[in-house]
Amino acid sequence: MCFGRCAHFVGYKLLVLALLCFVANILLYFPNGETRYASQNHLSKYVECLHCIIGGGLLVLVPALVFIRLEHAHCHGCCDHEHCGKDWAMLASVAAAALGILGSGYCFIISALGLSYGPYCYSNAHESWCSPFTDSSGGYLLDHSCWSDCQEPHNVVQWNVTLFAILLILSGIELILCTIQVIKCCVGGVWGTCCHHEEHRPKSSFHNCFHSF
Repeated sequence: MCFGRCAHFVGYKLLVLALLCFVANILLYFPNGETRYASQNHLSKYVECLHCIIGGGLLVLVPALVFIRLEHAHCHGCCDHEHCGKDWAMLASVAAAALGILGSGYCFIISALGLSYGPYCYSNAHESWCSPFTDSSGGYLLDHSCWSDCQEPHNVVQWNVTLFAILLILSGIELILCTIQVIKCCVGGVWGTCCHHEEHRPKSSFHNCFHSF
């Protein structure tokens, strides 16, 4: 069975995850569906990083499309040499998966920081626009009583926590899938090379003599 038939399943999964990251990251820009906070720069600095549009989205789309195309890209090899095609396919798969690891890792880290940092909002206690939970080191996530300190946008804490948590999970799955693909390609490449050398190993002199009769 062609190597790409396994990779393309991972590709389709990464494609769906990347699109979901796009949507979730865009929603972060519009708390409660309102656009005025983005235009007034009343958003958390981690929302403005485009972490899951660029990282978990665009950079993960590359391995997704590469894995999908691998199903038919190398089955006949290059110059009718099947092993040549498999080697190129595995090399392309590893390079694409490494790019996916970079993108999903960036999205994962920024999402975790966004959760820990908290939203940017109008605080009753500070009577100004600020990030009131920066010193809590994420402790505000368990203390729901302090969420009311963010007066505007309405329910911005719930909005940010939910979307950043979703992005954290999505990028984590992307990271795992790309890492598994790298490991699988490396192991498969070593195994395939060993098998290839075994197939072309010279026969023993005794075996040759036996067949000469």
